Amino acid sequence: MIKKFKSINNLAVFQNFDWDSTMRDSGNNVVLFKLINIFYGRNYSGKTTLSRIVRALETGNLSDKYENPEFEVSITDVADGTPTNLTAHGKKIRVFNEDFVKANLRFIVNPDESIAPFAIIGGNATIEAEIQALKNELGVKENPEEEIDATGFYLELKNASLRATTALQAYQTANNSLNDQLRYKATNNPNGIKYKSDKFGDQNYNITKLLSDVKTVSDTSFQPLTDQEVTAKLNLLNESTNANIPEIEKPTFDLNTLNRKAKELVTKSISNSNKIEQLLKDAILNRWVKEGRQLHKDKLEKCSFCGNDISQERWNALESHFDEESEKLEKEIDSLISETENSIRKIETILVIDKNLFYSKFHSDLDTLIEEREQAIDVLKSDLNTIKEKLVERKDDLLNSKSYNDVTDNSKLLEDCWKKYETFRTEANEYSSSLETEQTKAKKLLRLREVSDFTTDIQFSTVKARVQSLKDTSDAETQSKNDVEEKIKRQIAQIEAKERLMNDEEKGAIKVNEYLNNFFGHDFLTLQALEDTDEFGGKKIKFEIVRNGNKAHHLSEGESSLIAFCYFMAKLEDVETKGSKPIIWIDDPISSLDSNHIFFVYSLINAEIFTSQEYEQIFISTHNLDFLKYLKRLPSALNKNHCNYFLISRENEISKITLMPRYLKDYVTEFNFLFHQIYQCSIAETDDENQHNLYYNFGNNTRKFLEAFLYYKYPNTIKQVDKLTKFFGNNRQASIMTDRINNEFSHLEGLFERSMTPIDIPEMKKTAEFILDKIKEKDNEQYEALLSSIGIEIQDEE
Repeated sequence: MIKKFKSINNLAVFQNFDWDSTMRDSGNNVVLFKLINIFYGRNYSGKTTLSRIVRALETGNLSDKYENPEFEVSITDVADGTPTNLTAHGKKIRVFNEDFVKANLRFIVNPDESIAPFAIIGGNATIEAEIQALKNELGVKENPEEEIDATGFYLELKNASLRATTALQAYQTANNSLNDQLRYKATNNPNGIKYKSDKFGDQNYNITKLLSDVKTVSDTSFQPLTDQEVTAKLNLLNESTNANIPEIEKPTFDLNTLNRKAKELVTKSISNSNKIEQLLKDAILNRWVKEGRQLHKDKLEKCSFCGNDISQERWNALESHFDEESEKLEKEIDSLISETENSIRKIETILVIDKNLFYSKFHSDLDTLIEEREQAIDVLKSDLNTIKEKLVERKDDLLNSKSYNDVTDNSKLLEDCWKKYETFRTEANEYSSSLETEQTKAKKLLRLREVSDFTTDIQFSTVKARVQSLKDTSDAETQSKNDVEEKIKRQIAQIEAKERLMNDEEKGAIKVNEYLNNFFGHDFLTLQALEDTDEFGGKKIKFEIVRNGNKAHHLSEGESSLIAFCYFMAKLEDVETKGSKPIIWIDDPISSLDSNHIFFVYSLINAEIFTSQEYEQIFISTHNLDFLKYLKRLPSALNKNHCNYFLISRENEISKITLMPRYLKDYVTEFNFLFHQIYQCSIAETDDENQHNLYYNFGNNTRKFLEAFLYYKYPNTIKQVDKLTKFFGNNRQASIMTDRINNEFSHLEGLFERSMTPIDIPEMKKTAEFILDKIKEKDNEQYEALLSSIGIEIQDEE
């Protein structure tokens, strides 16, 4: 069964809807769907959106028109239904909504289309008898909610499942108990072997390694340490040893590439054509002019130094002098200077030696090595600074190439230091190895002695044999259960195979016509099954709507609604559905129907679904109060244990699901609703911004309520204002205020300027109190009945 719409987001009018925070009863308990679920909501409130979620669980597809839709549908004993997990529930679901109509009755939308045919089981006494015999042998499933006991193969499966469950629980209990003991010994903090690595030698010890050790100590050839040997091994462990010294990455310093790039830039020539000769000869003057050009260009027309005009010819000469080639060279030099500076900083981090990692016997050699490493770094830094100086020199005199002496690549000095370090590191680690090896062996032998004592204490061999015996029994019972399940599958396959022999599409059309004629009296409008051939010459059936012997066109909305719903009801008898007890969702089936046809739709649902009890769960939604009234006559519809009522409401662009108010669930009249609105207005806080709708609707609600109330109170032909005066008696203030509100606040025609001013809230609240006080004064018994109809107890009201 579907338990709830756990959450809905980004789906039409539903945004951030959370069931558990919204759907709670008076005791603050989360309300769930029941066997029967009835929804009421006005048009465009979101009823069809809910049906589309459930239809997606039926078809496995959700409209791609929704952007990033999210929902979770909780279903008993299976994973939640979500947009990425639509059909894993395994439930048989049938949904009637406008999408069902569009998918199956395309004729209603496009007269040139036909109606999707379906087959129901036809008549064949011999096969029917065989099917019934197979079904009797198969039996029925247990259903505690409907007090149905399992029979046949299903009873056999129930008993086999019980035995398998009992055997599995016995095995799991014994196995879990043994595993808990093993886990405690292996990884319990602080007593487990894992947390005594100083004694037993394995910081990553776990239950898998423990089982391996158990296997070792269980071998007949294993001899554990004696107590004297244990003492000797513990003494050995007290001797300390250094940890292995990790490798240092081999230095890779490419000075040659840096030298080559610098030489290319420093010695590179720049064309002297169009250059200012005076600036070529004086690098300082050239740099001064370059900076001045950048300060004046597009900013100043006169020279800031001498105050003279800068002619266009002078600008042209400067542009030719400081051309793109020189600017590009300058950028390349700046980039290589930055790279050189980075190398100078980086070299300090290469081959950092920590002599504290070594035994003290190595410290003297390491001090010498550290000094050699620092000397090598100084040499390399000097080489790098030489390259940088050459680059800076060329940048300062950019237009004139410079001589460049190659820098010797001394990076091998650093590599030699690394080789020496690796020699010392290897010797230090080897120095530890003999001590460490003996200690490692000692720890392993101590651990095996601990494991040996443990297996003796818990009688591991005996317990393990018992667990294995229980597992064998559980496997055998599970296999027996699987055999019965397989037998049920084969039986169902035989039934379905024989039912396919009786498939008859024409009887599908006959069933639709039966509903049209018997329930609605539409014998002039029928559904016909027409035989045709497909492109391969095979038999092909299609349905057409016929009126008076001819294909029907221009169906009214009411006729379309009747045919669509009758088609859906008949399809519940098709070979894919009949006998499967589906979850049924019927979305507003009475669109465009008059009151007689609304009653007939209710009768069809009652007779064909509820009487036969061929459903697991049913949902019906409507916008029509008359239909809602009829739905309450359905079997178990007033049983609180079997049926729930829900209200779908929309405020602006957001919809939500709530429990149906009592006045709407128990009394389906507008009169009760109007009284409830007046009562809420009388008790509302005037400064509560969430109650503004009560005041803006008060004029209409009060006028309509008093028209009905006073008509039955004073059924003679006196005017409404006279009825108000008579009703309120000596309270002239109440009758005048009520008459004003009825006329000014329930109409804008002739009083359009009233819509330009805000509502007088205290006046509304006072009038509501006048009305209620007068009803209570004149007929307290009726007043109490009205309060009860909207779920207000007398003591609560007082």
